[in-house]
Amino acid sequence: MITVRPHARFDRKGDDLYTDVEVPLTTPVLGGEVEVQALDKKLALRLPAGTQNGQTFRLGGLGMPKLSQPDQRGALFARVKVRLPQTPGERERELFEELRQLGL
Repeated sequence: MITVRPHARFDRKGDDLYTDVEVPLTTPVLGGEVEVQALDKKLALRLPAGTQNGQTFRLGGLGMPKLSQPDQRGALFARVKVRLPQTPGERERELFEELRQLGL
């Protein structure tokens, strides 16, 4: 019997890999690029404005090699995890209060 040990960064489902990508709050709200670590390289993923926490992006051909076709690979799925400030400073609190007053 063959078993696959868990990986610290990736979850595996068949030939596909899943990874979490932590981003600051402003990036999914306004849009921007984030760095994603694949198995053998880093790449830039462009998040559109309005990206939601937990939203998943499919990056084809960056997963595990297919057993029966080693020249083909599964996909890498990058899940967005929004990093919220734990101890906002005075100016940050003011800005968040303004956003609250706008109903956001």
